[in-house]
Amino acid sequence: MWAIANLPRQLGNTLRTALTQKPVDQKIWQLAWPMILANLSVPALGLADTAMLGHLESSRFLSAVAIGSSLLAFIYWSFGFLRMGTTGASAQAEGKDSAALLLKALTVGLSIGVTIVIAQPFLINTGLSLMDTPAKLHPLADAYLHIRLLSAPAVLCTYAVSGWLIGQHNTRTPLIIAVAVNSLNIGLDYLFIVHMDWRSEGAAWASVISEYCGFGIALLATRAALKTSWQQGLSNAFKQGQPLSHFLADNGRIFMRTAALLFSFAFFTAQGAALGENILAANAILIQLVLAGAYGIDGFAHAAEALCGRAYSQKDKRRFLDCCRACGKWSLISALLATAILLITKSPLLQLMTGLDSVRELAKTYYPWLLAMPILSVWSYLLDGIFIGCLRTRAMQWGMLGSVFLVYLPLWYVSQPWLNHGLWLSFATFNLARGLSLGIAFYFLTRSNHWVAGNNIPTY
Repeated sequence: MWAIANLPRQLGNTLRTALTQKPVDQKIWQLAWPMILANLSVPALGLADTAMLGHLESSRFLSAVAIGSSLLAFIYWSFGFLRMGTTGASAQAEGKDSAALLLKALTVGLSIGVTIVIAQPFLINTGLSLMDTPAKLHPLADAYLHIRLLSAPAVLCTYAVSGWLIGQHNTRTPLIIAVAVNSLNIGLDYLFIVHMDWRSEGAAWASVISEYCGFGIALLATRAALKTSWQQGLSNAFKQGQPLSHFLADNGRIFMRTAALLFSFAFFTAQGAALGENILAANAILIQLVLAGAYGIDGFAHAAEALCGRAYSQKDKRRFLDCCRACGKWSLISALLATAILLITKSPLLQLMTGLDSVRELAKTYYPWLLAMPILSVWSYLLDGIFIGCLRTRAMQWGMLGSVFLVYLPLWYVSQPWLNHGLWLSFATFNLARGLSLGIAFYFLTRSNHWVAGNNIPTY
């Protein structure tokens, strides 16, 4: 009887040993597990926001935050290059070069953040107009965004610090930052939304306070590197390591790639809004669950950024390909696991997310699309990580632009008679196309031996 009771544990230990017997697997897990937890804390926050707002007396508060969050994501994550580009450069930098890189990234992040705060009225009015926001949701979304954008400098500088830490093979500190920010945010959400009845504005203030606290933790965590840069002198620090012009050029291409990706999410939200308030709310719930699965899987992409970037900078093709294979194995396993969890927990998840029967029934109707997303998207997450680590930014840019404008939008146009099913079909196919485009680029770079050519060739 005792042996039977312990059989699952024994099988789990055997499987874990078999899968992690190689040093590269062990290194991947050392880097990936903190990022998996950190990433999962992000949609946990989104799920908490959705659950609290979804149980208010009207779906308009949830719908307004869905529109505001979509526009906010477009603004912030358009500058996600501060995380991704800094990771790739950091993975290939050491010593004083690394410290100088951190200072450059923080300077760029702070400059962009302050500019966003100054341009706040223009960004909000233009964004809400382009998204064709329904009149009754416009005031709520406008108020939400005016509050949230106050934390732009903190958010973008934290992106820079997190990217630098990941490139230095330190993923535990980003975990601490993310968990601290999101735990505080959830607690403040409960206080402001439930107890103080601030509704959508309460969700906004909770985020702003939490994001500035996270920036403070990030500065404390990197004080040694910042001290090194300061001792070099600001002008010398900016001349150290990768030239600022190269840093900005790589990040410019990642900016274009990220802007196209976020356009796809904003377009999805806008088209959902055009189909009705309840469709918009149901899609908001499902997108939060898509992101929950994506953030979990993406932990192995972060490991690929650090490990593949370091192997690439050292021109070690064998270690580079070993890292790619191992990260691919774990990414696929995590995608299958995410699908299984979403399938098993369907009813309790939807019950948790909203108390509105009409919204919950619509979410059930489109739930099969959610189940397909992890398997369709995992390849784009993995290959993004590999290409970011090696700063192969041109392939990322053109692959994303092609997937949006040659696949996503044309397919949506011809599938409009299928209404929300057509919207989900185009979105799912777009995510598959992202992986296929980078897969083709990876194949040709491998065949032509460009993964070991260092920085003496163009970054395709």
